Amino acid sequence: MSEWKNCTLGDLGEVVGGGTPSTKKPEYYGGDIAWITPKDLSTFSGRFIKHGKRNITEEGLKGSSARLMPKNTILLSSRAPIGYVAIAENEVSTNQGFKSIVPNDDTDYLFLYYLLKFNKDKIENMGSGTTFKEVSGKTVKAIDVTVPSNKEKQHEIAKILGSLDDKIENNRKINHHLELMAQAIFKSWFIDYENSTDFVETEIGMIPSSWKVVSLSEIAEISNGYSYKGKELKESSTAMATIKNFDRNGGFKSNGFKELVPSDKIKPTHFVSINEILIAHTDLTQNADIIGNSEILLNDFGYDAIVASMDLVKINSKISGISNYTLLLMTKNELFKQYCLGFVNGTTVLHLSKKAVPNYKLAIPSSEKIFKEFNSLVEPLFERMKVVIKETESLISLRDSLLPKLMSGEIKVCYYAAK
Repeated sequence: MSEWKNCTLGDLGEVVGGGTPSTKKPEYYGGDIAWITPKDLSTFSGRFIKHGKRNITEEGLKGSSARLMPKNTILLSSRAPIGYVAIAENEVSTNQGFKSIVPNDDTDYLFLYYLLKFNKDKIENMGSGTTFKEVSGKTVKAIDVTVPSNKEKQHEIAKILGSLDDKIENNRKINHHLELMAQAIFKSWFIDYENSTDFVETEIGMIPSSWKVVSLSEIAEISNGYSYKGKELKESSTAMATIKNFDRNGGFKSNGFKELVPSDKIKPTHFVSINEILIAHTDLTQNADIIGNSEILLNDFGYDAIVASMDLVKINSKISGISNYTLLLMTKNELFKQYCLGFVNGTTVLHLSKKAVPNYKLAIPSSEKIFKEFNSLVEPLFERMKVVIKETESLISLRDSLLPKLMSGEIKVCYYAAK
């Protein structure tokens, strides 16, 4: 460890707080300056962030304690909660829930990102407060760390971890595009009816004359999630799928599970198997970003069993010719989303009416042959997604096992200084 040095985070860069422009002044918002909040990072799964939910104007920046920070600044949420970390892909500002670090010239920005990820628990434990925990800028500056004294060595360490994250992020893009392909095929067949020429008027609009209108409950088994008790949340090989598994940008996240040891009140219908579909029935935000969203379970993520929480509804095809892949696409589109939004109620927490999902009306072909032809097109896409997810989970496991060993110097990395 002779090539490593003891220092503080304050020695590695400038610690910068943020601020919130007055919400009473609309001219402070809607500009071109990216403004990030911890809530933005709560739904963010990558490393590099361009912007948050809202932008601010130049006037808003000047009228608050927010600062414009350069590209490659490391954003660290300092409250509600502590420990979200991201890298600014461009110039950004933040609210007061951050203590960001602008790296010094002799600090590799990507290494600093992984250093903060490595020290997440340590930083979180330094939080104080009654209403919610927070770490101050003074505390962040004084946090002791051990880092390579040579920037090139920092870079080599970060490059190993970064190459894994590059592949993980690329895999997520691949799966996103595969799903978009499946949705495009579905739209062509089941919404635009591009293979049909003869239409009739129905309660849901014009549909092919050989098709029929059904409710979702006629073609799918619909099961409510498990109403668990807090005391059941314990370390376990059983995981509970929750609304936190639903990425607000679309997709199913593996880091949203809660482990639990369920009571004897649990029913077989509460368990979720591969290829079964979950629909979000609750949303903690007023934007209703995920309520009515539909996701399919394509991987067990290493758990022996998975249970759907009470905030979710599970659906399964009960028609032999309709695959769950097709059923997913029937419920994962803008028509279904907008339909669900019409059945949302609640103030602080939004809930979807229990009647909404079963009563959803859609058009389906009368011929099973059409379903078979359609499934032959989309099934390979979802099967490929399964392979990519499995590879991604292996990469995440490898990255997470290497992180503490590389950042502590347990694993030595050779590097070549520029001549």
